[in-house]
Amino acid sequence: MLSKNIEHALNNQIRIEAESSQTYLSMASWAETHGLEGISKFMYAQSDEERTHMLKLVKYINERGGHARVSELKAPKTSYETFKEMFEELYKHEIFVSDSINELVHISFSEKDYATHNFLQWYVAEQIEEEAQAKLILDKINLIGDDKGGLYLFDRDIQQLTLNSATSKGSK
Repeated sequence: MLSKNIEHALNNQIRIEAESSQTYLSMASWAETHGLEGISKFMYAQSDEERTHMLKLVKYINERGGHARVSELKAPKTSYETFKEMFEELYKHEIFVSDSINELVHISFSEKDYATHNFLQWYVAEQIEEEAQAKLILDKINLIGDDKGGLYLFDRDIQQLTLNSATSKGSK
């Protein structure tokens, strides 16, 4: 059985994962309307992945005797000045999610809920990957600067990253 405190904290994480999915969906739409096909495909895939993270939490809470709650979400930002600004926000958001996961781990450990602590280790590892990927993308964007040819190549490369990521996640 989950304590009420852990159930509440996990339900809060469900909202964060759902809002993450919506944020990336909004970014995908913005990129698509700006001719950035590779970036939009990457963001659509990120949105799907965040929804999967949310569903994993829902099932865990319900299986442990709690009640997963679907809550109202904040509307995401819908427009960006540049694709660089969008990826800077993505990186900041991933750091925010990591901090939230780390707080969940702390709560589960302090309450000696080792099953939840163990369950959350997957999220810890996932966030390490997500932050590293976002940082790598930002580093590449900074290398490109204002070069339009570089943007074209970046858009193509990130589409390939999406395909490679989907292939490797499917084999896990």
